[in-house]
Amino acid sequence: MTQPFEKVAILGLGLIGSSISHAIRTYGGAKSISGHAKSAETLKVAAELKLADTLHASAADAVKGADLIILCAPVGVCAALAASIKDAVAPGAIITDVGSVKGAIIRDVGPHVPSHAHFIPGHPIAGTEQSGPRSGFAELFQNRWCILTPVDGTPPDRVAALEAFWRGFGSNVEIMGAEHHDLVLAMTSHLPHLIAYNSVATAADLEKVTQSEVIKFSAGGFRDLTRIAASDPTMWRDVFLNNREAVLEMLGRFMEEMSMLQRAIRWGDGETLFNLFTRAREVRRGIIAAGQDTAAPNFGRTPDRKT
Repeated sequence: MTQPFEKVAILGLGLIGSSISHAIRTYGGAKSISGHAKSAETLKVAAELKLADTLHASAADAVKGADLIILCAPVGVCAALAASIKDAVAPGAIITDVGSVKGAIIRDVGPHVPSHAHFIPGHPIAGTEQSGPRSGFAELFQNRWCILTPVDGTPPDRVAALEAFWRGFGSNVEIMGAEHHDLVLAMTSHLPHLIAYNSVATAADLEKVTQSEVIKFSAGGFRDLTRIAASDPTMWRDVFLNNREAVLEMLGRFMEEMSMLQRAIRWGDGETLFNLFTRAREVRRGIIAAGQDTAAPNFGRTPDRKT
């Protein structure tokens, strides 16, 4: 991979930030890396793992001289983070992010982007339920989608440079509007997480009644939900608060479908149940055919594999 950037500043060294660091070390993309984290413990671990050439307690110090700045922080704190670096951003630098919500990022971060920089919000659709600087690995973005939502007036060559950066990690890149992104992700990511969190919380309440039998006899489906529900609570709290309109729209549609299923079960309407289950299975097969998962047992995952 060529080196589209001289210096990348990674602001936030959790799962995504540390994975970007590992990916740059493995595949290229920049000549040097600077890193920032608020926590002294995170900075200590980042130094141990050599996640950056220089590490900084100050975000403003980290971005000095960087031609690519990546905000790898929860959506709710990105505005304050952008405000803290605005006077240190080099002319011509690209500022991007990795958040699961794009409308709120453009609304809240945009005003803090200096006029001499380029703002290209982004979202690598990749992750695990793990968090922290030790959770990252270079292959996280392989064959995953990264969506870019450039603001109006962004020079095409700057978008192309960021696209090349992500493609160098093995990602597929799609350009789309922020509003459309938020609606799509509300269905494909945010709603499933909401369902998982609520299902596990309901099971935890039931656990008290059934004297440990819910956890003891957990089937594969419930275990998959608990994996999703193990994701970072801060990140997902911010996602739901900042994409509320799209999430509520998708949640409303989901509740309508659930009401239909409730009626079908109540009245013994096997045809309705069979047709819906068949349609859903075809969606699963489509995901496998698109290369976004595998039909191997346990989704191809092993205990020592993080994907």
